[in-house]
Amino acid sequence: MPPMTRDDRLPRDAQSILELAARSMFDLFANASEGMLLVDRDARVVWINDQYRRFLPALGFEREEDFVGQPVSNVVHNTQMHRVLATGKPILIDLLDNRAGTFVVTRIPLRDDQGEVIGVLGIVLFDHPETTLQPLITKFARLEHDLKEAQRQLATQRRSKYTFASFVGTSPAAVEVKRQARRAAQSTSPVLLLGETGTGKELLAHAIHAASPRAGKAFVGVNMAAVPESLLEAEFFGVAPGAYTGADRKGRDGKFRIADGGTLFLDELGDMPMAMQVKLLRALQEGEIEPLGSNQLVRCDVRVVAATSRDLPQLVREGRFREDLYYRLNVLPIRVPPLRERRSDIPQLIEALCEDIAARGGGAPMDIGPQAQALLAAQTWRGNIRELRNVLEQLALRTDDALITAADVDAILREAGLPALAPIETAPASAPAGAEDLRPLPEQIAELEQRAIAAALARTGGNRTAAARLLGISRASLYDRLAALPGLSEIQTAD
Repeated sequence: MPPMTRDDRLPRDAQSILELAARSMFDLFANASEGMLLVDRDARVVWINDQYRRFLPALGFEREEDFVGQPVSNVVHNTQMHRVLATGKPILIDLLDNRAGTFVVTRIPLRDDQGEVIGVLGIVLFDHPETTLQPLITKFARLEHDLKEAQRQLATQRRSKYTFASFVGTSPAAVEVKRQARRAAQSTSPVLLLGETGTGKELLAHAIHAASPRAGKAFVGVNMAAVPESLLEAEFFGVAPGAYTGADRKGRDGKFRIADGGTLFLDELGDMPMAMQVKLLRALQEGEIEPLGSNQLVRCDVRVVAATSRDLPQLVREGRFREDLYYRLNVLPIRVPPLRERRSDIPQLIEALCEDIAARGGGAPMDIGPQAQALLAAQTWRGNIRELRNVLEQLALRTDDALITAADVDAILREAGLPALAPIETAPASAPAGAEDLRPLPEQIAELEQRAIAAALARTGGNRTAAARLLGISRASLYDRLAALPGLSEIQTAD
């Protein structure tokens, strides 16, 4: 084996080695790179090489002079040049994604003789398909696309679905509840929506969020009756990584964290377990939560809107709802009126619901005849708007005719076990509205009540308890009306 010979061309001192390596690396980059860009200490582009010029059209520039001289952040999206200028540390390998494509890049700080950073050299090492880094670039691009799509879908899901325009109605009761809700939207205090089921409490919660300064953040709803008690704490406060066997190693954010900066909607508040009420009260008072399995407190800024159809004061008296939590949430109470208290809104609601049903089903809206509308408006609607929508959906699915008649409505109501109360008879629209056609309002109301009670008693065979249940009133109230209204005393009734 021949003896090894010394190559005198290689330096032996550290400084010379570094200088030779720097020259060699620069030559390599200059020849192998897809482009080079230089910025000064003010982060302005001062030079690009010939290879870099081919990216200009993709970046939105036709001339080099429109690119050079501009702040680099204005002409190259997602640049990290500022970071290198600020820290003085190079970024040797990075992935850059912008309108021109996805690239492997290197960013090297340039220093003067005193060691002060005076600029940054950016080198584009665009990876060709035949190189070994192409799988990395492809994976990065796919992950970036998936992340953007997930963020878009999450933003859509957490956005308010309704505004105050979605709460249909111009009756005094509807106008008043919207006025109160608009005022509540400008406050940061908790809002408590009270009302029967199906009156539109969740819709109002969405509308309050959409009209509030928090509209750009998430709206997160939790139905207390739909989540098992054993999972409520994790649902609200999240789970720390590895908190228990089978828990996600990355942990899981709870609804408080997801709603941070936005609105947390607590539906069916009266069904919240007592143990959860204690933890919720602490989270609201302190503005911080403790994820399950964690010892660290996490600050959260949420505005709470709660809703219930239960009698919370009665639950407090029975010891089933904490009094301190009730006072914490009952700051801005808003009573959402039932449909029977705003009957004049029913024609507008029918029109809006028919349009929505048609849009979801892909067909044309139903045409509800005047007599059919009058019959619908005369019902008590114990289930409120939700029950009205159910009847309209049945009409849409089970009626072949384009025009819905009173007979169609009556058939659906009778099948559902509803009393099918007769509508108030009104004069034709073309008749002159002279003084002789008008009667005092109390007389008209008494006539409507008499017809409604007579129909309910006829349906139940004179059973007053069952009739009161159909009409949505107490049995005592029914007794009072039987005694006060003329023409009802002779009806045979039974308990």
